Amino acid sequence: MASSTLPSLASHPPSLQNGIIQGKTKAQLLREHRERKGTSHLPDQYLLRDVLYLLQGISGTYIKFEGEGVDKHIVFVEDQKYVIPQPVRTLVLKLSELGHLYHRVSTFVKANEGRGDVDSIQQSLCHHLQAQLTEYYKLMAVLESQMPTPVTEDSYAQSGPSTGLTLRRLDVWLNEWRLRMRMMSVCVEGCQEAHGGALVSLMHGYTDNGDPFIRNFTDRLLEEVSKPFFTTLQGWLFSGELHDSSAGFFVQANRKKRKPTNEPSDDLDPNMAEKEGVEDGEDFDEESILESGLRIWEKKFLFRREMLPSFVSEAFGKKIYSTGKSLNFVRYSCRDPDWHVTRDKLGDSTKSLKYSDIPGLERSIDTAYRIASNRLFEMFFDKFHLLDHLTAMRHYLMLGHGDFAEQLMETLGPSLSRPANVLYRHNLTATLEGAIRASNAQNDSPDVLRRLDARMMEYSHGEIGWDSFTLEYKVENPIDTVLDPVSMEKYSRLFNHLWQMKRVESVLTSIWARISVETKNSLKLPEFAHDWHCARLSLSEMIHFIRQMQAWCQLEVIECSWNVLLDFIAKKEGDLDALIDAHGTYLDRVVNKVLLMNPKHGAKHSKESTLLKQVRELFQLILVFQEVVESFFHFSWAEAARRDGRRDDERGVYTGPASPDEASDTRPEVLNGILQRLKENGRSFSEKAQTVVHGLQAHQDLDCRFLATRISFSDFYKSKSRIAAQAEQTPR
Repeated sequence: MASSTLPSLASHPPSLQNGIIQGKTKAQLLREHRERKGTSHLPDQYLLRDVLYLLQGISGTYIKFEGEGVDKHIVFVEDQKYVIPQPVRTLVLKLSELGHLYHRVSTFVKANEGRGDVDSIQQSLCHHLQAQLTEYYKLMAVLESQMPTPVTEDSYAQSGPSTGLTLRRLDVWLNEWRLRMRMMSVCVEGCQEAHGGALVSLMHGYTDNGDPFIRNFTDRLLEEVSKPFFTTLQGWLFSGELHDSSAGFFVQANRKKRKPTNEPSDDLDPNMAEKEGVEDGEDFDEESILESGLRIWEKKFLFRREMLPSFVSEAFGKKIYSTGKSLNFVRYSCRDPDWHVTRDKLGDSTKSLKYSDIPGLERSIDTAYRIASNRLFEMFFDKFHLLDHLTAMRHYLMLGHGDFAEQLMETLGPSLSRPANVLYRHNLTATLEGAIRASNAQNDSPDVLRRLDARMMEYSHGEIGWDSFTLEYKVENPIDTVLDPVSMEKYSRLFNHLWQMKRVESVLTSIWARISVETKNSLKLPEFAHDWHCARLSLSEMIHFIRQMQAWCQLEVIECSWNVLLDFIAKKEGDLDALIDAHGTYLDRVVNKVLLMNPKHGAKHSKESTLLKQVRELFQLILVFQEVVESFFHFSWAEAARRDGRRDDERGVYTGPASPDEASDTRPEVLNGILQRLKENGRSFSEKAQTVVHGLQAHQDLDCRFLATRISFSDFYKSKSRIAAQAEQTPR
């Protein structure tokens, strides 16, 4: 009885069979539950198979891609037998990103395989991406080999934990490739609208990342992709050759459009278009291009800032551009047979440039730039004697050879007073040669002298030789790179102005001679002594003005500017552009100062300064003054002759009948007119000179203000204006 009140004992524990507990795991119990309900989880082998398909951009049986481009997404196929739980779906979506990125990259590579308009850098990018995809294919093959074999329920229970491929293991193993594909996809997206140097610059921007993996991957990618760029760079930097058929380099050959012709062109140099470098769409014959050195230098190649990689600064880009252009110019325009010696001096011409050695690249650029620029300077100053030509321009067109200018003025002056239409070039040339033989200019180089030429510019009806005569200096390629047509036109303007000043100086010398002769005869006509004294005062003022102008132009402007140019040439710094700029600065400074230009206006033809017009009006007043003095001189001689004849008559000495012209020339009204003109001319000159001085004192240029001080020394014109003002205020 007592035993009936005891609690029943628990059932016996599960028996052991073959050492395995004969119970069911929770996973088996859940699986049996779903089977009773008619659904179960998708087996791992099916799920992994579809995921591996997705990783290669292919739709699987239970997981598919739908849509295209940005609308492409994952769709899970509903099945009555199997279900995919939400955690698994989330993991599959994460893994499918890699397949989407793979599809984008592989599509880009395949699309560019057969295209003919793909540049070398894009081809290099596609090659590197294809190499990465090949590694990816190998990984897929390894993953497929790790796929689990199909198992039954009993064998699953007996196999224990899985040691093969699972989704989570797959996610871990593919994490690095996910980052790779992301970077490759970003590069693919970015290079859709970029090529050449712009593409290299775009990828270089991706290296600025804090993630070591991304930074290292993009560095390796850029190292491979930039090889065509550095190959082109090496050819340009060390030999001046541009091999860039796809126009992806930041230096571009500026090809010209040729005129249509029916003649065969087999004998033409196929590289002539690259050598000429004329703007697209322009029609020029080859001879005109070869004659223009400056046009070849400036237009043969173009610098494209948008194609400059970001790891190369613009300053270094300009150095690269200048270095290759200098070597090309030395080789083709200067026809240097030893240009390869310059290339060998570079030393690094055989060294391979690469992205990973940016400091070495910068050193190579500096060295190549310096050597190429020095060789170009040697060619211009040693072979083509540029300094001799610049000196000749200063001596002849700026009248620096004083004795030559005097001889030319003496021999050519009488002819230039004739109408321009009766002056012939061969006569002018003969006179020029005579002036050269009669001066120290004969000691100059024959090459310099043969370039001098005298001619008449275009003239209108009624102009005389003084208005149209000019001296020119002829240069050819490559000297015209520095002495270009614009510069030669400025030299011509300088010569015309200085030549007019020289003419006025010669006129003043002749006036001084007239007045000096008349001073000796003033005892015969004492009543004219005061008038001749006033004429001498006006003459002294004019001589002072002209001599100060000449001294200022030659010493303060031309000579000082020339010394600055010589200092630059002696240093031999910079490239040909720097030399062109230095000469342009020198010439502009001389033109602006000698022609009294406003610095704001520059040396443009249409911007002649008011001061220059006033100075030329002073020149005209001096020419008029010469006519008046000549008239007064002839009147004085006629009057002296008349009085001598009258005294002879009083003594009973017959000297012949008096000329009617002499009687008319000595009339009082003629004398009054001459003296009035003499007085008005002197007053007009003083007033105009005073206006010029005031204008110079207010000039923005300090040297022009110094000219005002030289002309109005001791405040001469200021005192003169004060005296004139006091005279007007004094009551009569």
